[in-house]
Amino acid sequence: MSGRLLPRRRPAPGTRPFARRAGRLRTAALGTALAVVLVPVLAACGGDASSANGSSTLKWASTYFPTHWDPVVGGSGAQFRELALVYASLTRIDENGEAVPDLAESWKYNDKGDEITFHLREGLTFSDGKPVNAEAVKAAVERAQEQEDSALHGDLTSIESVEAKGLDAVVHLTQTDYQIPQLLGERVLQIASPKAAENPRKLDQNPVGAGPFIVTQIVPGTKAVLKKNPDYWDADNIHIDNVELTSAPDTSTIVSGLQTGVYNFADLDPSQADSAKKAGLDVFTLPGFNASNISVNVNKAPFDNEKVVDAVRYAINRQEFVDKLTFGYGEVTDQPFPKDYVAYDPESEDQYPYAPVKSKKLLAEAGYQDGAIELDLVIPSEDPQAEIVQSQLAKVGISVNIRIDKNWSTPFFAKDLAFSLYSTTGRDSAVQTLTAHFGPDGPLNLSSPYEPDGFEDAVAKVRQTPLDDPDYAKTLQAATRAGLESDALIFTYSSPNLFAKSKSISDLPKNPAHINWTGVTISGNG
Repeated sequence: MSGRLLPRRRPAPGTRPFARRAGRLRTAALGTALAVVLVPVLAACGGDASSANGSSTLKWASTYFPTHWDPVVGGSGAQFRELALVYASLTRIDENGEAVPDLAESWKYNDKGDEITFHLREGLTFSDGKPVNAEAVKAAVERAQEQEDSALHGDLTSIESVEAKGLDAVVHLTQTDYQIPQLLGERVLQIASPKAAENPRKLDQNPVGAGPFIVTQIVPGTKAVLKKNPDYWDADNIHIDNVELTSAPDTSTIVSGLQTGVYNFADLDPSQADSAKKAGLDVFTLPGFNASNISVNVNKAPFDNEKVVDAVRYAINRQEFVDKLTFGYGEVTDQPFPKDYVAYDPESEDQYPYAPVKSKKLLAEAGYQDGAIELDLVIPSEDPQAEIVQSQLAKVGISVNIRIDKNWSTPFFAKDLAFSLYSTTGRDSAVQTLTAHFGPDGPLNLSSPYEPDGFEDAVAKVRQTPLDDPDYAKTLQAATRAGLESDALIFTYSSPNLFAKSKSISDLPKNPAHINWTGVTISGNG
């Protein structure tokens, strides 16, 4: 996932589409006016990444073009990578997956671990000139917790209040929780100017942050133009002068757009990887926490019978998802973490292997004869995952009807569905990932308020363990194991963070789940 996460190639959930439309809608006149203003800006950029005056332009075709520019509404899902162009956070995540300074240059816990003080850098301002101080942090946290359409309040349950003392933001916690610096690592609390955020709807289309770039023009849902922020705290290490962020067209046109210089960087569908390589483009992956799953509701028949849930688990051939959907770039997974990550639990590996004969036996034991179960698999749009699930379950005698509901998020987050699909992008805090999937209030837990036995205690123990404690990994893996006892989720496969770029763009830092432009250069033509 809040991140959060949605079926592949869709905006991430947690942004509450049913509540956000009002903030997104603009009049036709406004859209036309923006387009008119935008055209000369783009024309001035030319076709090259480097213009005659030596400036460099990143031309990014993004699959996750922000539906919302208010980070409280849209920052929890995959769109946070694009929002990070504009907004900075208290911390950010480095290539080791650890929290390092961003707006906060340091932080310190009290002895009990239920209070943490973030000390902010001196002299920072938002792009509207307002100061970056503890009052701004306090306002950001309170807005994330209280704003009606916030996608973040479920992620901030450990924060009771924030006390502002100049450049010191004293965060009082509801419990001992050593996950906070990771939790706030560039995704969950991207900080907007409090002045601009007084009108959240206006902020949603006119973002004001303290990040590496400043938005100069937006065509809602289509394109954004940004320029380098000279007042960003790490501006000396930002070597890109301008950004043209475009909503990605059909995947089949991405490669040609990169070849012709319309773009020089793009999210890439695995199906286009070979053609991109043949075109001489730089195709690469960045580490991530992506995981797809089948979601069931144990509060609704037939999933209120554990044998039916197990039957579905044994009916799933994960390798088929990898072979048909990832073109060799994905991996089979049965948990929300990659194998080389500290939270991955080796003891839970392959707990439910593909075993259709065993699946049929369990269905019979549950009292269901061949063909007796008919399910509606509800998804927001066409998705090849659904067809694979339909085919695999048919082999064990379960009939699946695929039903597309464009307002899918409403019944999903209301926990009204019995059977659905979900793909997530994970979280910077492993505990946050676990509670999102398995916790009683987890946005990815279709069976709320159900949670597996022992999960709450296991998570509490992780929160109470400092990240540098020798027992941290063992404690965290035990919490993963407890979560995987859940009957609500059946993980299937992971897909990579796959990109293609012009070779004029230097290599990107490999920060897990993030796209970091620090130190990246663009030379020659795009």
